[in-house]
Amino acid sequence: MDYISYIRRMDYDELENFAEHIREYIIDVISKNGGHLASNLGVVELTLALYRVYNPYEDFIIWDTGHQTYTHKLLTGRWDLFSTIRKFNGLSGYTNIFESYVDRFGAGHVGTAISAALGIEQALRLNNSSANVVVVIGDGALTSGQSLEALNQIKTLNSKIKIIINNNSMSISKNVGALSHLFDKLRSSKVYLETKKTLKKSMSFELKNELKRIRDAIKVSISGEDFFEGLGLKHFGPVDGHNLKELEDELKRIKDYDYPTILTVNTVKGKGFENSEVNPESFHSAGKFDVSSGVFIKSKGIISYSEAFGKMLTKIAEKDEKVVAITAAMKSGTGLNEFAKRFPERFFDLGITEQMCVTFAGGMSTLGFKPVFAVYSTFLQRGFDQIIHDIALQNLPVIFAIDRAGVVGEDGPTHHGVFDIAYLKMIPNMKIYAPMDIQDLLNIMHTVFKFNIDGPVAIRYPRDYEFGKFEELYDKIRLVDLDKWQILNEGKDIAIIATGYPTKSALSVAKRNGWTLVYARSVKPIDKETLSWVFENHEEVFSIEEGVINGGFGESLSRYGKIRILGIEDRFVPHGSRKELLKILMLDEEGIENQIKGVIERRKNYEDSNRTW
Repeated sequence: MDYISYIRRMDYDELENFAEHIREYIIDVISKNGGHLASNLGVVELTLALYRVYNPYEDFIIWDTGHQTYTHKLLTGRWDLFSTIRKFNGLSGYTNIFESYVDRFGAGHVGTAISAALGIEQALRLNNSSANVVVVIGDGALTSGQSLEALNQIKTLNSKIKIIINNNSMSISKNVGALSHLFDKLRSSKVYLETKKTLKKSMSFELKNELKRIRDAIKVSISGEDFFEGLGLKHFGPVDGHNLKELEDELKRIKDYDYPTILTVNTVKGKGFENSEVNPESFHSAGKFDVSSGVFIKSKGIISYSEAFGKMLTKIAEKDEKVVAITAAMKSGTGLNEFAKRFPERFFDLGITEQMCVTFAGGMSTLGFKPVFAVYSTFLQRGFDQIIHDIALQNLPVIFAIDRAGVVGEDGPTHHGVFDIAYLKMIPNMKIYAPMDIQDLLNIMHTVFKFNIDGPVAIRYPRDYEFGKFEELYDKIRLVDLDKWQILNEGKDIAIIATGYPTKSALSVAKRNGWTLVYARSVKPIDKETLSWVFENHEEVFSIEEGVINGGFGESLSRYGKIRILGIEDRFVPHGSRKELLKILMLDEEGIENQIKGVIERRKNYEDSNRTW
């Protein structure tokens, strides 16, 4: 059912009840499926008011990042499908142009909306269309360089774009930087808000328009010079983001303005669910949880790669005061909470600024510090030029702790970290390590910091868990030969060279079939001595990686001999559970075995047919 016409017939009491119904539905589904909860609970009223004023089927509503669009999906014909969100073959957790006509621009990375909207607006103008173009963007997304670049072009493009800033003082972690202070100042300016309310009550509509300059002067005198007005944009607000009537009035007010307009809307991240209001960071991207208690449902006795990384880095930092940690608004996601608490002076959250984070780390390294940039694989892509120009070219000792490498699961194609081997491998001076398990992740970190690195190092690890306790793993840490591959099982005829997470599955397959399994901890540099031994002593050689085949690890090995590469073909991987996706990609234990046996069978049939002929 499409709810746009339905909500336009409601009075405000009915709308408020419907907003609560939407919240209950979102909470119920996400408690079972996992997903972005807090951000979506905060924009329920905003979405309802927006779609009472603008028509998403005629106008172009561009949602930044796309993780705050659950209400948007519910109102635009996907209510009955919402229970499938983030499931394999179900709804995407983000805007997706292949899912719905009203998902005008797909997004999973922050800061793209204003740029896309400006492009859409110019295309509409060339098509002689008068459709409205509206952006909904979080205040945290405005720390993104791309957002600032786009804001800088609005006046030049003679745009009439309308930008709604969802100001909740949060990205994933708490917002940082001067812009966040600007928003906080405006958000918390009770004097301004009360003055505004008093003026609105005492003025007629005509008088309000006549005295607009007085209102603006009051705002500037209380809150300071307006950043957006300095860029040539008209800035209104802040508006209570949970007051439907006030929201609707302000949205109507700016709709027909013949110039670019910013409307700041103050919302509460996690609104309507006490646990997410109190702890919006934990409920930003929530796993399954019990609705009544708010307690997350997870197996006992497990530890994630992210958690193990963060604890290990904290241990290392206890002994080495030169170790510093850097994050791009992902403190909890990358496991750095404990480090930040223990060493606040050596922890740097630079907001959603991956490019800056890379170069910032490079700057610190020139003075003898050991910077570790902890970042999701999919987000490190944004710092590609900086990795080459600012780090590798100068051979600076920066460590890239690449979380969520490989298939990440329900977040889908915008978040799968399957390209990092390919885009890092080609860069001179870069070393890349991929542990087969958490124990080896700790071993690699221990070794890297024990012997001071002399250039950039990337350590990639998946979004996954193992049973065990950190203390037990830490007690077993040892130095390893980082660049020497290990023969974990010596067999005959068939050899598998595996790197990263698939190594464990490949080892089981190799032992069961009497094949050789070589663990390539080092993706780059290549252990040419072991590789030569493999080629000389085996009839068929396979490589396995949880990354794209094009430009990947196996492709590097193919320069030295004939090899069959198992990995991710030239495609974007959909969303679904990590287990489902690895099975579909044939990178689980069964898939690896079937692929190799399939090659062996085809080869045998070919040889038999030639002998018969």
